[in-house]
Amino acid sequence: MQGTVYKSTGSWYTVKSEEGDFYECRIKGKFRIKGIKSTNPVAVGDNVVFELEKIGDETVAVISEIKERKNYIIRKSVNLSKQTHIIAANLDQVFLLITLNNPPTFTSFIDRFLVTAEAYEIPVVLLFNKMDVYDEEQMVEVDYLMKIYREIGYHCIDIAAKEGKNVDKVRELMIGKTSMFSGHSGVGKSTLVNALESGLKLKTAEISEQHLQGQHTTTFAEMYDLSFDAKIIDTPGIKGFGIVDMEKDEIGDYFPEFFKLKSECKFNNCLHLDEPKCAIKNALENDEISWSRYRSYAQMITGEEENYRVDIYK
Repeated sequence: MQGTVYKSTGSWYTVKSEEGDFYECRIKGKFRIKGIKSTNPVAVGDNVVFELEKIGDETVAVISEIKERKNYIIRKSVNLSKQTHIIAANLDQVFLLITLNNPPTFTSFIDRFLVTAEAYEIPVVLLFNKMDVYDEEQMVEVDYLMKIYREIGYHCIDIAAKEGKNVDKVRELMIGKTSMFSGHSGVGKSTLVNALESGLKLKTAEISEQHLQGQHTTTFAEMYDLSFDAKIIDTPGIKGFGIVDMEKDEIGDYFPEFFKLKSECKFNNCLHLDEPKCAIKNALENDEISWSRYRSYAQMITGEEENYRVDIYK
């Protein structure tokens, strides 16, 4: 039988068959997928082959094969630095929710997320949430951030999930697609999903005053079928986003505004750090490239990005 993984708890997988029935499945032995050292070989969104086996009086569903993935989004596992964690597979797009504060989403986190999505060819839409609670100064800051990412070519939407502002624009982009929702805990993923489809009633949590940080409400990624011909994968809040298995000389290619200019650099192996006649550094000096984006890039290249695991709120 064939089906799609809708939920993973690490040891059990909920699979929806082609006929529309749900089965609780296990995996047999260990899956080795193209050398990916992953904490979870089977991810939500995977298309799998499974069989029903009789063990005593019990019928158990066992996954025997994972079909080739169209794409997947992956990050370093927070506790095991050598391991990686596949968040979801076979995505049409990702919505990254961003909040200016309460909790803050830093550009370094946004940029690492975007680099990974570019590497795996997954379109990203940036949703700037909680627009209903910002003062004038904060609105200006959000406008500035949206301008940076729009100029690079990213689709940005300002929303207020609680108030329902621009939720219809998000819904429109989701029709006929499998979308993943991601971001820190507390940015309003569950609130937005509930606004899109009120019947789901995903748990939402208050922001912890102590750390201005979200409380985890989602512990495992889970896929839902929505009434308007859309599938959504809701993910646990992510504190940090470590990039995986990228050579230094390829990271710049996943910054679209760098990639556009790289042929104008004097050296074809230019890392855009200290090399002479670098088109990217030149564009930076002329304010044609954002300093925050360049800083994110330099952190990834120099390995400073290891602080992605540090809890900045402590």
